[in-house]
Amino acid sequence: MRLLVRRNIFSIDHPSDGGEPLYGLTHSSRWLVNGSDEYTNLSALYLIETHAYMVGSWNFLSQSVKEGGMAFEKAFGKRSVWDLASQDNRFNKLFNDGMACTGRILIREMVAGYKDGFDCLRSLVDVGGGIGGMISEIVKSYPHIKGINFDLPHVIATAPVYDGVSHIAGDMFHQIPNADALLLKWVLHDWDDEACVKILKNCRKAIAEEIGKLIIVDVVLQPDGNELFDDTGFAFDLHMMVNNPGGTERTELQWKKLLEEGGFPHYKIIKIPALQSIIEAYQSDIKLLLLF
Repeated sequence: MRLLVRRNIFSIDHPSDGGEPLYGLTHSSRWLVNGSDEYTNLSALYLIETHAYMVGSWNFLSQSVKEGGMAFEKAFGKRSVWDLASQDNRFNKLFNDGMACTGRILIREMVAGYKDGFDCLRSLVDVGGGIGGMISEIVKSYPHIKGINFDLPHVIATAPVYDGVSHIAGDMFHQIPNADALLLKWVLHDWDDEACVKILKNCRKAIAEEIGKLIIVDVVLQPDGNELFDDTGFAFDLHMMVNNPGGTERTELQWKKLLEEGGFPHYKIIKIPALQSIIEAYQSDIKLLLLF
């Protein structure tokens, strides 16, 4: 506890009568209180990031660098965290809850920083949307949008019912449901360029060439950046490398190359006060289309 107090995770009060010290919550530890306001609760994310599956693979980082291959696969004999989640119901729930809590917190910044981006949409698919927390919050703010949550069957099987949201089970590497726009939050950073290009090409097939768009919510690394989240982005880059098949965070130049290869040569980056940025990507130059 002394270390956590020193790091301002908890506070400490020394009674005047010399009794045992009393520990209290700080701004940081309030985020970890289970059962608190769902919009300020990161306990599920903390539990997943400290789970043995997420931590154990680091012990094989050196071996994977020397021999090649994935540290995660060397540690657990499975290629990805999703393979384990499909076979472990408790871990599957924990993982889905962790992803959902990040979506609930992030959506507030997205709605504030990208509010015009949702106005014209009639339908939106959250690709790899977990149990649907993110798309449900978007539909709450924009009830005219038909929300579709799309993920693997074992994930959709545990998804709750949300007003205005339908759940579809499938695989983004095979086919993606059609919509005006597709949302990919923390999806592409899980995969190498080859896999991402395959996902992007499937996205192209699911939206209209003239007006359809991608809304990518992911880290844009800033090699020379000194802002609040810049260091965290590089820490996540290592996390992706260790725990995902080819996972990596990307700079803007890397995003540009990836989007071009996937058929989305036109994009803009919208910064929000979060670790991630919004990357709005199009197949055609939307500015030119608006002139006609």
